[in-house]
Amino acid sequence: MAGGGEGAFIGAVHRMAARLDGEWTLVAGAFSADAARNERSGASLGLDPARTYARFDEMIAAEAALPLEQRMQALVIATPNHLHRPMAIAALEAGIAVLSDKPMALDLREALDIAAAAARSGAAYGVTYTYAGYPMVAEMRARIAGGDFGAVRQVAVEYRQGWLSTPADADGNKQAEWRTDPARAGQGGALGDIGTHAFHLAEHVTGLRVETLCADLTAHVPGRRLDDDASVLLRFAGGARGTLTATQIAAGEENGLRLRVACERATIEWRHDDANSLTIRWLDRPLEVVRTGGPGVSAEASALTRTPAGHPEGYIEAFANLYRGFAAALRGDAAAWYPGIDDGVRGMAFVATVVANARGTEKWTAIDDVIAAAERARG
Repeated sequence: MAGGGEGAFIGAVHRMAARLDGEWTLVAGAFSADAARNERSGASLGLDPARTYARFDEMIAAEAALPLEQRMQALVIATPNHLHRPMAIAALEAGIAVLSDKPMALDLREALDIAAAAARSGAAYGVTYTYAGYPMVAEMRARIAGGDFGAVRQVAVEYRQGWLSTPADADGNKQAEWRTDPARAGQGGALGDIGTHAFHLAEHVTGLRVETLCADLTAHVPGRRLDDDASVLLRFAGGARGTLTATQIAAGEENGLRLRVACERATIEWRHDDANSLTIRWLDRPLEVVRTGGPGVSAEASALTRTPAGHPEGYIEAFANLYRGFAAALRGDAAAWYPGIDDGVRGMAFVATVVANARGTEKWTAIDDVIAAAERARG
């Protein structure tokens, strides 16, 4: 693991998720640039002191030199965004698989660099779009793909938080501080932090790609250098339309993630605060509620379900489903699912396109045009 040491929220989440199925063992780490914190982190996790490394590059060199049966098989990246590219590329070039926090990198060009490194090395790369690991999200995707609802017409996805309603980034909150710093977070604030989750859900569940978008970005808190509020109009391939909201200044909101997809014959809704339910509002029949582990659930959702119906499953279990899929892929299971390179690049392309549109004069900006420009810039 790189990053995620003492006091870090997401590192602990990664470790809980990795342990849940007994598929993974933490064997090495470079947890913090602070030497004392790094050593305490390794000790608290029961690591061999020789495999608690002071520097990330030392860890990659030392682990790559070990016999194959002893070396680490995968690197988890749980750091601020500006470190994702160098860490991912170093690991991939050493033949080590990578499972990274989202967003994939600091910007789209860096994401394309990582994708190129993965293609050269052949090592697996995954990105933790956690919410795609929920059983009822898989159920929503399967039912839309099955065609019973007819064509997708309209998509509404929102991710609403309130934790940055005040200038927490200027008051010593480390999690807020780096997420609002362009040098460490990248082009997007709320856009990159939670907007990429919303965008991934919209494309993943519908099976449709966003072609063009029209965006508005705002920093409501005075002095904040990155957006804390994003509103985006979406146009999907095939004619569907959509709206995306990603905000961290909605006072009182906790983790309000909600996805609604309106099709020809029904509207389907999933909410993170009731993650075990999928609501279907039919045009010509009574409302239907599908429950995790309940009757009539698809094979795709059942594969992500861990307990009998009525037993709550949540964030850690969804996160663990990504780890389980990644482990299966490393064993050679060609059918194993996890969010991969394309998902990561699409997220960064979304951020870049929103920023370009919000700053520009054109009403609509095409994602493919932004990707092509980034590829040309890479040479």
